[in-house]
Amino acid sequence: MEPIRYFNRHTGTLETEHVYGEAFLRWTYGHPLGALALAALVKRPAFSKWYGHRMNRAASAAKIAPFIARYGLDSTEFAELPEAFANFNEFFYRKLKPAARPIDADISAAVFPADGRHLGFERASAISGVFVKGQRFDLTSLLGDAALAARYADGALVLSRLCPVDYHRFHFPVAGIPGPTHSIGGPLFSVSPLALRQHLSYLWTNKRTLTRLETPNFGTVLLLEIGATCVGTIAQTYRVGSPVAKAAEKGYFAFGGSSTITLFEPGAIRLAADLREHSASYTELYARIGSRIGCAT
Repeated sequence: MEPIRYFNRHTGTLETEHVYGEAFLRWTYGHPLGALALAALVKRPAFSKWYGHRMNRAASAAKIAPFIARYGLDSTEFAELPEAFANFNEFFYRKLKPAARPIDADISAAVFPADGRHLGFERASAISGVFVKGQRFDLTSLLGDAALAARYADGALVLSRLCPVDYHRFHFPVAGIPGPTHSIGGPLFSVSPLALRQHLSYLWTNKRTLTRLETPNFGTVLLLEIGATCVGTIAQTYRVGSPVAKAAEKGYFAFGGSSTITLFEPGAIRLAADLREHSASYTELYARIGSRIGCAT
């Protein structure tokens, strides 16, 4: 399998992803014996629950310092000192200091809901060839609602992929009033490109959550969080019906790589030029929370 390459908005360079658990992922999604293990065990929620339990044990705290060193994380951004975390999971869904993620102040701008690697498309119904040629995006299956999919078919879609090395809290891309979160059950396949190159459908068959955000400038925005292998929890921390500011915290993922999807109504947003440019060649754009997705039309 080819390495995972993405363009970093903040450094202006093309970079290669250092994949956490790469050997296991390549075996699971690229070897016949791995495929058997995937079908029998790895995709099942019980496997992720077991791994999440391991990351909640006090002994897992010993993994924190080596993880920070290996992946070059900046601990000065953390709201707490690394040694304050009781286990690896607490470290994994850590909070950051507010100054660590400046928020685009333009009232017409929407911002990325998570640190990660992003793909943005002007028409959700026209997405094809993501990660590998021939694969088309199934919006109806993603939303579990044909009428809702038809409403957003010509709207913009932004896929934000979080790696295990990323900050794992997700935020609101714009200000508004959020409704309740609806859960859609499913298995827990990996959402790494190493897996999505085999089956893009993991994005719309995995366990996921859906929230509607009513906004003054962007209409009704759909916010989805996608579970994945070893993601033991998708936790929502916002209050239903209470107004939220742009970039306010919505929730967090417990251990594992995961993704969010943001869907806009047709004509509601013009995506940022660099997001459109790199997505057109299926190169993910790395950007952090608070960095601009695009502007209201």
